[in-house]
Amino acid sequence: MSTERTEQIPSGRPRHSPLAPPAWLLKGLRPSSAPIPWAAAARAGIAMAVPLAVGFALNEPEYGALVSMGALSGVIGDTADAYRMRLLNIAVPQLFGAIGVALGTLVFGHGWLAVGALTLIALVSGMISSIGTVASVSGLLLLLNAVVGAGLPLPQPWWTAPLLLSAGGLFVLLLTLLGWPLRGRQPERVAVAATYRALADALEAAGGPDYDERRRQVTHALNQAYDLVLGRRARVHGRSPALVRMLAQLNVVIPLVEAAPAMHLRGRALPPEIPAAVRDLAQTVERGSTGKPVLELPAPQTPAERALDAALRHAAAIVHLPDPDLHNVDDRLGRPAALTVRARRAVRDMMLSSASWRYGLRLALCIGLAQTLVSVVPVERSYWVALTVTFVLKPDFGSVFSRAVLRALGTAAGLVIAAAVLAEVPRGWWDVPVMVVLAGLIPVFSTRGYAFQTAAITPVILLLSDLLNHQGFDLIRPRLLDSLIGCAITLVAGYLLWPESWHTRIGDRLADTVDDAARYVERAFGSHPDSEAGQRAARTARLQARRRIYREMSGVRNEFQRALTEPPPTGARAAAWWPLVVAVERIVDATTAARVRVNHGAEAPRAEEVQIVITDLRALAEGVRRVRTPAQLHPAALPPGDETSVLAPVRHELAAARAIAADDEH
Repeated sequence: MSTERTEQIPSGRPRHSPLAPPAWLLKGLRPSSAPIPWAAAARAGIAMAVPLAVGFALNEPEYGALVSMGALSGVIGDTADAYRMRLLNIAVPQLFGAIGVALGTLVFGHGWLAVGALTLIALVSGMISSIGTVASVSGLLLLLNAVVGAGLPLPQPWWTAPLLLSAGGLFVLLLTLLGWPLRGRQPERVAVAATYRALADALEAAGGPDYDERRRQVTHALNQAYDLVLGRRARVHGRSPALVRMLAQLNVVIPLVEAAPAMHLRGRALPPEIPAAVRDLAQTVERGSTGKPVLELPAPQTPAERALDAALRHAAAIVHLPDPDLHNVDDRLGRPAALTVRARRAVRDMMLSSASWRYGLRLALCIGLAQTLVSVVPVERSYWVALTVTFVLKPDFGSVFSRAVLRALGTAAGLVIAAAVLAEVPRGWWDVPVMVVLAGLIPVFSTRGYAFQTAAITPVILLLSDLLNHQGFDLIRPRLLDSLIGCAITLVAGYLLWPESWHTRIGDRLADTVDDAARYVERAFGSHPDSEAGQRAARTARLQARRRIYREMSGVRNEFQRALTEPPPTGARAAAWWPLVVAVERIVDATTAARVRVNHGAEAPRAEEVQIVITDLRALAEGVRRVRTPAQLHPAALPPGDETSVLAPVRHELAAARAIAADDEH
């Protein structure tokens, strides 16, 4: 099979004027096309402006500024869809933030004791950040508030600042949860409907050049929907009919997702009635409608068409069913363990993880250096140096190198806005409408990219700092200098001194995915039990393996895209391996399509042919682990096979992957 179908990306080699900015920087500065979150913008403006107004009304502007600062952390952390997850994402980090600011306040003005305390807090913060999303935000807030408490003279007694900051975060939480009684299950229902809509788009693109991207959108939507629905079920005791119905609607979309690659391999577009029927199902899911489905579909002729027709008719029946069997709906990915069990497991894994310790030590080293520097050299309002280090060195936020550069650029842009505000707007009640506007820009700019988020947050923090310290325009120059110092510390002590940062292990991650593809082929076409119970168990295991590998491929793609934002050699190496990432995705798609065809009447492949594919995939995985670039693989040619076999497309995609690996251009 020709390799012309392989998705291409910029290789990292210059294709424009040498004076033009590098591609990785332009990629970071290019705003994303996400929709404007109007509700989040309004919520942010209210949450951060109301405390200021109350502070001015009570003649305590410093207290109002601290509450607004706590609200800022809540605004940044409010990124989930489901209300229960939003509750965790805001409330739990507030607890850690309160602990952080209390510890920071206790060591304020104590010189080297403050250096040691913040270094230890950075170690703990870095380690707990590796647990998960909520823990990552909690670790971030623990360190950020500790730095603020150790760097700014906050109101006394020591518990005042934690109380005010927590009040701001809880105010954001209150505003967020106002819609819960009316939209309690809406986020989960919307996520399930979005899966059907993404699938309809993929079916509409089947046979064309846009299918691969649409299929990845289906994977993302399916992952998100399962995370929301199963995550909610883990916190609900017993069987909730509404949740069981959503889970049933989500489960029946899987046969449709499996049939899509088989239809794509036909090489021609589907009848428009099929995507339209799937979109009708999405609308039914979102509205919660019931009734008798009416489908007008073309008669199926081939095994792939029969698979799609049967899956669509079954999905329509389940989607319209008002009362699914509460005891006959399985969680295809497995129901999550109880929260306490998962928490204990996460803490144990964190303590035993070398990666967790390495990141904690990296963050502790950088924070220790930042605090030591500002203790030895008199730097005005020096807490900003450590704040910069904390934001830039977050491992789950993206490339450290590009973030350091984007942070400097974003801070410079934010300082321009802050300079105009501090120079032209008189302190007092005028700060309230200004804060409404500036705070509302944070959710809007955060969806555009890291540099834009930094540009939005910087003037807000400076305005609040001015209310606490009354320095006015004199804050501008020190802030830029502090940011540049923090970025420099991060680049040297948090990036260049750690080879794992710039000697990326993306090849190893790709090799693991190729191994998973081999196991998936084995699951799909290996020997299966003859008993009905054994066949059901084998089918469930295959479904779980398919979901795991698609989720794994989504993670690999995200990791590669992050590596592409690194400067050479990391970005260039990721670009070289990228076509093989796409080829592996197509191998898995072709395997899924082959299994679907066999399930609906096509002849199963011979055991020898299955073993050849499995062996070759494992050999390819071993080769990827062994070499640094695809050009060093030199793979052997595959033996000829039966072109009428259902595995013929799998062999073609495997041959394309090997041709990519042998291409000396990379």
